[in-house]
Amino acid sequence: MKKRAILGLVVIAVAIAVIITSTAQSSTYGTIADAKKTSSELHIIGHLDKKKTLYYDAKKDANYFSFYLKDTTGVECKVVYSGTEPEDFERSEKVVLVGKMEGENFHASSILLKCPSKYKQDKINIATAKPNSASI
Repeated sequence: MKKRAILGLVVIAVAIAVIITSTAQSSTYGTIADAKKTSSELHIIGHLDKKKTLYYDAKKDANYFSFYLKDTTGVECKVVYSGTEPEDFERSEKVVLVGKMEGENFHASSILLKCPSKYKQDKINIATAKPNSASI
């Protein structure tokens, strides 16, 4: 075989390998219902159910944090995270979880928070001043 043909085959093989690895690492977003159907890792967007309590006891197990999350469809699920409670977790507007279902619980490998913006402008009451007709 010629050197050009071998080089061409190597380039094609590398291109195929790059395509396969990039599609395998691409993130998939879904719901809790989707996570129950698949064994692969998903990204789930939702918000913290503030009616239910969070559980984190650093004295018993510093790497166990659990809470309840409602996804975008309104389905609720218990989430277990093997790590510490993220700072300002209870103030977050939205939560993005990366993980998969194990039994009835969603086991998160990472938690991404969308916290309230500190750049939101406070409401300013503006009163319109009218000139006094007596002073004119």
